[in-house]
Amino acid sequence: MSTLLQNKQIIYGELTGQSYTIDSFLGAGTQGEVYRAHASGQEVAIKWYFPHYIQNDMQLRQRLENAIRKGSPDNNFLWPLELVALPNNAGFGYVMPLRPSNFKSIVDLMRRRAEPSFDALISACLQLSESFLQLHAKGLCYRDINFNNVFFDPNTGEILICDNDNVDVNGATGAINGTPRFMAPELVRGDEAPNTESDLFSLAILLFYMLMLHHPLEGKKEASIRCFDQSAMNKLYGTEPLFIFDPQDNSNAPVAGLHDNALVYWALYPQFLRDVFTRAFTSGINDQHGRIRENEWRVILINLRDSIFYCRCGAQNFYDADSSKTDITQHCWACNRALVYPPRLHINNTVVMLNHNTLLYRHHTDQTQKFNFSEPQAAVNRHPQDPNRWGLQNISSQAWTITLSDNSVKIVDPQRSVNLAAGVSINFGNTLADIRV
Repeated sequence: MSTLLQNKQIIYGELTGQSYTIDSFLGAGTQGEVYRAHASGQEVAIKWYFPHYIQNDMQLRQRLENAIRKGSPDNNFLWPLELVALPNNAGFGYVMPLRPSNFKSIVDLMRRRAEPSFDALISACLQLSESFLQLHAKGLCYRDINFNNVFFDPNTGEILICDNDNVDVNGATGAINGTPRFMAPELVRGDEAPNTESDLFSLAILLFYMLMLHHPLEGKKEASIRCFDQSAMNKLYGTEPLFIFDPQDNSNAPVAGLHDNALVYWALYPQFLRDVFTRAFTSGINDQHGRIRENEWRVILINLRDSIFYCRCGAQNFYDADSSKTDITQHCWACNRALVYPPRLHINNTVVMLNHNTLLYRHHTDQTQKFNFSEPQAAVNRHPQDPNRWGLQNISSQAWTITLSDNSVKIVDPQRSVNLAAGVSINFGNTLADIRV
């Protein structure tokens, strides 16, 4: 196979003059080729563009220079570090961090080559929302969110976002408008250039893919298409998009036997997640300024992660406060046994399941520290003398005040624990919570 660059070839950084030695070919796409390289003992990745792509994308160099100048929004982006070139050669590329081998693509998730826990999967979705919040806060637009551009560690949920050479100033025109199936309807129709609002629609699609393993607009209408050509795609995703779980119109509902992932996973998650996806793909289809923003996704995804609890078989399930108000017994999706709920902590209209491994952070215990997960403040633990008793240990530096079911008041100093018993209220300082069983 002929490649643009050869092993052991040396190219040079335009900013630093650093020499980079090509080690191996990693892969190719529509824009160029990616190589493993090294410089001063450090491994990096280099993307080198096809000559025809440079000709077609006239803003490419300027876009990359702008991205390098602004710097990465956060550490989850494999961000361009500097441009690289060859003497007497019109071609160029850029240097970026090398993606570690433990990171898998969303394609791996869709094809079941990666099997993360729900906890890890939701953490990946949360980081994705946070990273795009930081990107948009810099006045930038990603333009081409799709599941080929996001990688995650199935064990931890850590993410990496690649192909950042498509990033541009919000609303700028350019060669890249998006990837089919992920583009907002107004982009499919050609009404507008990519912007923050179209990014938000693409983000919602990617999150739906990750959690439901299915596309939110592909139901009966997609199943009835005999020739999936450009005209059909324009209709399905642009001129007549319809959510597969639209509560007012079931003409594009999932088809059993064809769309089983959507049917199974939709029923598995709590109502509050279904509600936000319904908004994203009903009113959010046409109301660009009413789309789900990154901070709302952050709140929803944290609440979703906090609702995880374990069946006796070890499978992670979700506590649904709405369904628990009925007399219907929930069953485990894995073993079909009736679920037994652990104690629950109710904080400001949210629920945290108190599992054997639950940790609370300032996000939970201090209402002025939303989204702060830097340091645990409390941990569920087992009583050292009685393995059947569980408590919530104070591992913060501040004492808690608790009120027991008999209205007596006690102080829980750091490193001490409070029993996980019904009717116990906890004052963490400026946040109140109560334990229910």
